[in-house]
Amino acid sequence: MTPQGPPITPAGMAALKARYDHLLETERPAIVEIVSWAAGNGDRSENGDYIYGRKKMREIDRELAHLIKRMKTLRVVNPAEQIDKSRVFFGARVTIADEDDNHQTIQLVGDDEQEASEGRIGWHSPLARALRGSAVGDVRIVTLPSGTREWEVLTIAYA
Repeated sequence: MTPQGPPITPAGMAALKARYDHLLETERPAIVEIVSWAAGNGDRSENGDYIYGRKKMREIDRELAHLIKRMKTLRVVNPAEQIDKSRVFFGARVTIADEDDNHQTIQLVGDDEQEASEGRIGWHSPLARALRGSAVGDVRIVTLPSGTREWEVLTIAYA
């Protein structure tokens, strides 16, 4: 059964899986080794390595639990399989222009993989919500904390 939760691209899911694997196979065993060594040094109440190690292990375990829960709820959507490529849907790479004719290319991705500095905006962000379903030539008004802006859709592509 496919989860019907929030969307994520295959690359985004692979990144989450890679983070999970790195924590489980590399970072956690290293911390377990430090805690074991520190526990063998005697009094644990004043042992900084032991206390810090246990704290770090709890943080890693918490992140592992979060990642596994999140990966189970996400729905992998491959943008290349989009049927209607003339409109903006999940995974679209869109070039937009504002009122001052400043061009910007963005990709609508899952909220777990957004990175504004790389042009990836979350599916539930105000700009992504405004662009959903638009076609080339459409003008969308977006209300942002800094004020209202107009964006025109120049190109739409799916990879």
